[in-house]
Amino acid sequence: MPSDNQKYYLDIGRASDLKNRKDYLIYRLLEILPGALVWLTLLGMVFSSIFFPRGAAYFIIVFSAFWIFRAFHFSVHLVSAYLKMKKNLKTGWIEKLDKLKEKKPEKVWEDIYHLVIFPTYKESLEVVRDSFRALISSRYPKEKIIVVLATEQRAGAAAEQIARVVAKEFENKFYKLLVTCHPKDLPGEIAGKGSNVTFAAKEVKEKIIDHLKIPYEKIIVSCFDVDTKVFPDYFGCLTYYYLISSRPAQASFQPITLYSNNLWEAKFFSRLVASLTVFWEMMQQQRPEKLTTFSSHSMGFKALVEIDFWQTNVVCEDSGIFWKSFLFYDGNYKIVPLHYPVSMDCVAGKNLKETIISLYKQQRRWASGSEGIPYLLFGFWKNKKIPFKKKFRYAFLTIEGFWSWGTTALLLLFLGRLPGFLGGEQFKNTVLAYNLSDIVGNLLTFAMVGLIVCIIISTLLLTPRPQNYSRLRSLSMVGQWFAFPVAFIFFGAFPAIEAQTRLMLAKYLGFYVVEKIR
Repeated sequence: MPSDNQKYYLDIGRASDLKNRKDYLIYRLLEILPGALVWLTLLGMVFSSIFFPRGAAYFIIVFSAFWIFRAFHFSVHLVSAYLKMKKNLKTGWIEKLDKLKEKKPEKVWEDIYHLVIFPTYKESLEVVRDSFRALISSRYPKEKIIVVLATEQRAGAAAEQIARVVAKEFENKFYKLLVTCHPKDLPGEIAGKGSNVTFAAKEVKEKIIDHLKIPYEKIIVSCFDVDTKVFPDYFGCLTYYYLISSRPAQASFQPITLYSNNLWEAKFFSRLVASLTVFWEMMQQQRPEKLTTFSSHSMGFKALVEIDFWQTNVVCEDSGIFWKSFLFYDGNYKIVPLHYPVSMDCVAGKNLKETIISLYKQQRRWASGSEGIPYLLFGFWKNKKIPFKKKFRYAFLTIEGFWSWGTTALLLLFLGRLPGFLGGEQFKNTVLAYNLSDIVGNLLTFAMVGLIVCIIISTLLLTPRPQNYSRLRSLSMVGQWFAFPVAFIFFGAFPAIEAQTRLMLAKYLGFYVVEKIR
């Protein structure tokens, strides 16, 4: 375990947290890196189209061909992940835990407690109540479930009243139920999910877990957004993977998020972006080496205590907890994909304009996960125990992921036309210039296979159509995919570019709370 003077880099949120001048300058350079790579790529395509049009044309052809391969690759992973999820949904996990105990008597699943933390801000009683009811409907013994409703002082009296109603309604339904109130304006904190759940976890540790002397290694903590509704066997599935894991205390467990709570009510572009997020998560479940914790996730309480909980000074505490654990345990920390879902809300504002703005800000907040790049690279520089090969792999995958987020849509959909438009008369009269748009267009047509797979899987994932909607609504669930190119840019590339540019310029974003409206 690292000593106090060695692990200071684990609690960095941004360069300004560092007092050492050399450390500060290095961290600032690393903060500049993600945005610089994106802008160098986009501006580089413009300038190369002017001065080196032939090279730019060949680059975009190769890049398009590469994305055909990626589309097929992703499609295979998506289908495989879908089939695994369907299988896991049909599995009787409590029965499977009983069989595991018969084979390995030391794996007593009934000894495992689940700590569920629901951070809430100004969400409605309906949203909070539905999530609690889903817990009640789960098959795991409720006498082994501890629930924390983590409220915010800055949310005011209305949120306090909702917490009282929920506490009164559900206080006898679980082993323990605790309501916490995170004080506002604590020094060194960003107002957001990370600071709230950290305060809540410390409170439940002191008031319940330590008081009752429950062993940390017998507790799995799930940090859920307050709109998260668990499927009946979620805790059984989670417990099984925890018990069979070789190092359960050094692992996080990631479900698949289905944004199905209000799917039928949401606007088409909100449904589309939600579907794309689901598919990305499903594909990543097939590639655990590229997986990080996202949104609702679970981990051993022992590890959470050892690393001193979530960061309180970052926007994206979900991926941040994985990187912090990874550095703390010298690279000996992993993600275990569950191939089992939870359900959350699509973005839905009071009207069309509010929905568009809210969806953009949500995607921008997620893209703020690029703050993990300087955090990770600085940690790699300070931590000499992690093998170089592992450092290089994680650094490359993380940087490439955010770079692709900000550039791919623009490179594929627009920049293929630039050499012919900006390349000058000499290049415009070449056969390459004349055929470039057709070549790129034909290549991308092959990539439509991936889009067709997405449409099929999204249809299979649909919940039953509510009676108050006609069959035209069902058709719109397919028709929404025609807006994919627009969504790819306006709710993909643009918020990613903004988030990484803000990080580059040290114009840091705060935590944006997505309003839950049903």
